[in-house]
Amino acid sequence: MKKLTILMCLLLAMFANTTKAQQNLFGGQDIESAVVNDDNSVTFRFLAPDAKSVSVAGDFADVAEDNPVGGVVGTGLIPMTKGADGVWTLTTKPLDSELYMYLFEVDGVATTDPNNPYVYRDFAIVSNIFIVGNGQADLYKVNDVPHGSLTHCWYDSPGLGMDRRINIYTPAGYETSGKKYPVLYLLHGFGGDEDEWVNFGRATQILDNLIAQGKAEPMIVVMTNGHTAMEAAPGESSMGFYKPSREKDRADVPNAFVDNFKDVISFVESNYRIVPDKAHRAIAGLSMGGGHSANISRTYENTFDYVGIFSSAASGDEEFDASLKKQFDNGLELYWIGIGREDYLVLENNKKFREKLDSMGLDYTYMETDWGHVWKCWRLYLSEFTPLLFK
Repeated sequence: MKKLTILMCLLLAMFANTTKAQQNLFGGQDIESAVVNDDNSVTFRFLAPDAKSVSVAGDFADVAEDNPVGGVVGTGLIPMTKGADGVWTLTTKPLDSELYMYLFEVDGVATTDPNNPYVYRDFAIVSNIFIVGNGQADLYKVNDVPHGSLTHCWYDSPGLGMDRRINIYTPAGYETSGKKYPVLYLLHGFGGDEDEWVNFGRATQILDNLIAQGKAEPMIVVMTNGHTAMEAAPGESSMGFYKPSREKDRADVPNAFVDNFKDVISFVESNYRIVPDKAHRAIAGLSMGGGHSANISRTYENTFDYVGIFSSAASGDEEFDASLKKQFDNGLELYWIGIGREDYLVLENNKKFREKLDSMGLDYTYMETDWGHVWKCWRLYLSEFTPLLFK
């Protein structure tokens, strides 16, 4: 009996130590949510037996709000239905192929979905994501194709007086090929950082898939941080873990990023096997990054043969016009502009920028789509722009 008691104590001690050694054992719900069904409808589930109301808020709400469950038009919220087991459920109508973001609203309080671990941060806001395939968004998935590598690097910027973080994609086979590659500098918008194109933009997946399909040339993609007040994305710098804010992160010195972009080019060309000439350099960006792309390419007017401006515009005085004309006079393979018809944030300025280009007799390629100032546009534009590069 004494031996049995000792054995039981040992087992209990082992169990206690094992329990202490493990983390994150609690808080989840044993159900599945954000399940993409065969017909491209999506089923959400949330266990909240004491809640009085639960809704889904997502960038698909305007598409799904006429589903049989009903939606509140204009609110971006779709009410869920409570079951006898306390699980709230919603199945949307079939959705277009796309990457979507969403949150739950529970009794008026926004919360992430505890049954979907795929959460991205955009500025200071986090949201769940899911992908509906069978179309355009198949490019945004990790498919069974050769994969490139993504490296988080730090480069010295003497002009800004700090080391800064940068994300660099190298195509499949880079490590062993010995080849030199063209490079695309890909810039984010005002609310983002160097991680934005990696996360919401799905740039690495888009490049992997387009290269595997033979639609895009193998290329290096450099994703910078366009905010000169930041060393790196929130949580990745010496500022530690803090809540991002415009005051901390966006106090940029005007034109400092453009004026010191040579530091980025110098780092890339010193550390990666690239072809260091104009014909093998491209630059593109969304919103603020589109403005940066326009201004960087005209400032370094004989550096880039390919320029992409996504949902953005640029303007300036006579000096601006002169540098823009000089850039085009030096020769360009492609000056590409894309914008959504519902992009009321920059649509008018984009139109004025195109009118300036027209009045100066400068040639460009223009793509107009539905939608507004949203990632749905920018992922599509990257998918359309990259196959045109370095041909």
